Amino acid sequence: MSLILFNKPYQVLCQFSREGERPTLADYLDIPNIYPAGRLDADSEGLMLLTDDGRLQHQIAHPDHKEAKTYLVQLEGVADRASLARLQAPIDLGDFTTKPCRAALIAEPEWLWPRNPPIRTRQGKPTSWIAITLEEGKNRQVRRMTAAVGLPTLRLVRSSIGPYSLATHPLMPGEWMEVDAADVGANRAGI
Repeated sequence: MSLILFNKPYQVLCQFSREGERPTLADYLDIPNIYPAGRLDADSEGLMLLTDDGRLQHQIAHPDHKEAKTYLVQLEGVADRASLARLQAPIDLGDFTTKPCRAALIAEPEWLWPRNPPIRTRQGKPTSWIAITLEEGKNRQVRRMTAAVGLPTLRLVRSSIGPYSLATHPLMPGEWMEVDAADVGANRAGI
């Protein structure tokens, strides 16, 4: 059993099959029979887990197992106490209501790489960073949540999944590392 930690670059599709000229996981990972345990949108960056074990893939990705995922989010505008409280409470997004989560104002992490292409900047429009931790992961959920509180997402980086973090496993975009199967049992109770 293999478990791969991969730092997905901006604009890479979370699939191995080609779709036009867009880059895919196949451009970075030449490992047979591995599959993503969860997805990230093309315009999101950061940590992905991939495995060749179907049971492990299901347990990591399935919302019933409540694997906490933390996202670093650059916002257009400044998050204040009220907007953070709204993000942490359930938000009705129309097709579903989010579960409570954790959200905190942070400084831009020193270990974070510059995005290519860079984030657009607007004169007179400040930005801020938050860390948001979810135990669910619906399509474009973080972006929809921040938009719902009036703070559009400029940049979204998944920094951790369960015990695995880009802060402690420093990988630049496009880099990956394999975690020994014995480490999986030691670090992940029940998986």
